Amino acid sequence: MPGPKPVPLLLTDGERDALESLARKRTASQSLAQRARIVLACAEESGVAPLTRVAVRTGVSREMVRKWRVRFMEGRMAGLTDAPRPGAPRKITDEQVEVVVTRVLTEKGRGQDTHWSTRSMAGEAGLSQSSVSRIWRAFGLKPHVVETWKLSTDPEFIAKVRDVVGLYMSPPEHALVLAVDEKSQIQALDRTAPCLPILPTTPARMTHDYVRHGTTSLFAAYDVGSGSVIAQSYRRHRHQEFLRFLKVIDAAVPKDLDLHLVLDN
Repeated sequence: MPGPKPVPLLLTDGERDALESLARKRTASQSLAQRARIVLACAEESGVAPLTRVAVRTGVSREMVRKWRVRFMEGRMAGLTDAPRPGAPRKITDEQVEVVVTRVLTEKGRGQDTHWSTRSMAGEAGLSQSSVSRIWRAFGLKPHVVETWKLSTDPEFIAKVRDVVGLYMSPPEHALVLAVDEKSQIQALDRTAPCLPILPTTPARMTHDYVRHGTTSLFAAYDVGSGSVIAQSYRRHRHQEFLRFLKVIDAAVPKDLDLHLVLDN
């Protein structure tokens, strides 16, 4: 059996104007504009299954149409707004947030500080350190992070960049492109006893202390096409070791391939 026919929803001229303004206003929240469109559609529909027809027109569920129709019938325009959320009321005002954001963007800190910290800003703004941290995260502020950039004065810079990028993006046929670099002063550390492997119900284990074996330098050549690496470590970091590494590369690369090396100075 079909349910009872809903009571017709009648709007005053003022309510209709207000609802149409909300539905068209771009600065209004999308949820409030959608509720206004639902109520306007409910006022226009009558007869059999009006809730279903409104749901199809507005692209929402029938239950949502029923909910906001009832809310409007009970509270009129005030019924379309959200009820107060549970929990403690907000303690930090918009003015306090504005002060924190403005000072981070326009000032460098206090005294000998090179930048603001959450602790120093909390002391200046009269807020807790966690509150300052939340404000910074909300606005994407990281005063401790500094990025560097540089403009090259080399008149052939553009041509060189095109050569390097061209090798990476479109390497020649029958050629191998290797990116070569080195990492010096790597600490050669070893545990005082062999590490024990992972076992069922037991994690891997190792001693807390270690033995220093000096430092080593790693030379590596990265194949940008396949992702493979040619690597060799040496005790020292001189041009003699670099020449020895070039010979290692030459021995590892097939003789029928042209070799392109991309490296710094």
